[in-house]
Amino acid sequence: MHNFNQELNHQIAKLAISVDKLIDVTKEVGHDKLEITLAELRNQLEAPFTFVIVGEVKAGKSSFINALLDTDKEICKVAPMPMTDTIQQIIYGEEEHIEIINPYLKKIYQPVDILKEIAIVDTPGTNTIVAHHQEITEKFIPYSDLIVFVFEAKNPYRQSSWDFFNYINAEWHRKIIFVLQQKDLLPEADLKINIDGVLKHAHEKGISDPKVFAVSAKLEIENYHDISGFKEIKAYIQNNIMEGKAPMLKFQNNVNTLLTISEKLDESMSTRIRQYEVDVKFRTEIRELIDTQHKKTEKQIQFLTESLLDSYDNITRQKLIDLEAGLSFISVVKRSFSSIFGKESSLKEWLTSQANDFELKLNTSLRDKLQNGIIDVAENIQIMGKLVDNKLRYSETILKNNDEIYADIAERRINVLKDLQQSFNQFMNTAANFYDESMVSESSKMTPNLAAGGGMAIVGVILAAVAQGAVFDITGGVLTAVGVLFAGVTLGLNRNKVIKKFEEEIIIGRSKMQEEVSDKLSDYTQRIKQKIESNFFQFDQLLETEGLTLTRLQKVQKEVRTELIQMKD
Repeated sequence: MHNFNQELNHQIAKLAISVDKLIDVTKEVGHDKLEITLAELRNQLEAPFTFVIVGEVKAGKSSFINALLDTDKEICKVAPMPMTDTIQQIIYGEEEHIEIINPYLKKIYQPVDILKEIAIVDTPGTNTIVAHHQEITEKFIPYSDLIVFVFEAKNPYRQSSWDFFNYINAEWHRKIIFVLQQKDLLPEADLKINIDGVLKHAHEKGISDPKVFAVSAKLEIENYHDISGFKEIKAYIQNNIMEGKAPMLKFQNNVNTLLTISEKLDESMSTRIRQYEVDVKFRTEIRELIDTQHKKTEKQIQFLTESLLDSYDNITRQKLIDLEAGLSFISVVKRSFSSIFGKESSLKEWLTSQANDFELKLNTSLRDKLQNGIIDVAENIQIMGKLVDNKLRYSETILKNNDEIYADIAERRINVLKDLQQSFNQFMNTAANFYDESMVSESSKMTPNLAAGGGMAIVGVILAAVAQGAVFDITGGVLTAVGVLFAGVTLGLNRNKVIKKFEEEIIIGRSKMQEEVSDKLSDYTQRIKQKIESNFFQFDQLLETEGLTLTRLQKVQKEVRTELIQMKD
């Protein structure tokens, strides 16, 4: 027996650790009710095996307890009007005394032998109208080891009693026995009908082997022990609970209670997990949306660049042919003689006209393509912003800020989303967010006709200014060096040098245009993408914290369940 008690104490100590872990989980998720339940259970781990007596007012609960304890004293007061307006814990004590715990609970100490192994809790009626009594009674159910449901034998079908039974059975799966009290008040045939009725009700509600006892406290107290019905219920208690069985039964009941609480925590966390999963999906969709639109923009920039370069190559190729022909030895000599007589322009004038023609063709060909291409790119950036803004307006909310358990996390999430929506809307309409001084020179000269307002309108201005600068740099500068060379040309002797220099300048101009239109526009749109993403910093932090919290809580829950299942086995 000593070894048994030692092992049981060791198991109870392990159970206490599991309780503490679950208390931490309830604090983390904000489940105040379960936290209180667990804290009380922690205090009750080494308490005696506890009977909780429940039933309607005037069902005879107090008389039943007095008869069960088999003393000459009226431990629980019996009166014509309801007397039990508090929870009464009846426990063993060497001397009789009463301890008032709070307005709703008192402990009655009695030197009764049966109380060395069990404790009895007398509760207010399930149909009481006294404030808080139903709530207080329900708080005692999780620590109970046996629920004794007391009915009036003449009417065991009252709805309030069976509603309370449903709560006990569904919420906590407590061990329950049924007592039909005051059997002396009705004939045997009627009593048999009511016993069968309770058995039928219990079977229908999922009790596979219901125990129903018909008793008369009045007959028992008057020493009619053979017909009072108390022999049967005392034998049941003796055979199933007493004789050293109570401590282990109590331990197993506590294990089962903790498993039930762990399941309840899983149920309560499931909503929070669903919200987290929805938010992660929502955030992933926004990232994918931004990435998709950015890739479309990149393709537009690539297409625009390739189209501009094709036009540039065609114009420069034709101009190179014109220069090679115009600078041939025969053409130069012919032009020199003709210019003397005023029949043709001089070589210098011809070269100037070639430079002007080159600039005109480049500007004419490239400007329209730039204008249309820039509008497409700017509008695509605008669409990116609008799609994100629209997505924010329709984020799915599962947690409600009036939720009993998750009001705090729900409100925090709602506030973060609200701030995100407001800040993003402000971001979209603030030009400074899209302004990049390093890219803008003479931006006022060219503004695309964008169907956009606020901050997005300036996107087109910036992009256009960048591309415009590229065109002017190319058209205004490609032939400059060639013109300098021609200042000293005589009879085309430097033709090859001039053509070579023109080809070099074409390559430089091409590279510069590609850099200005492709690299800088891509870099700019990438920075816009990053700025849009930066609006989600606070929301991303919330998701990261929530993910870590849920992972940790689920890990603790899994550990506790493993420990409890091992103890149960």
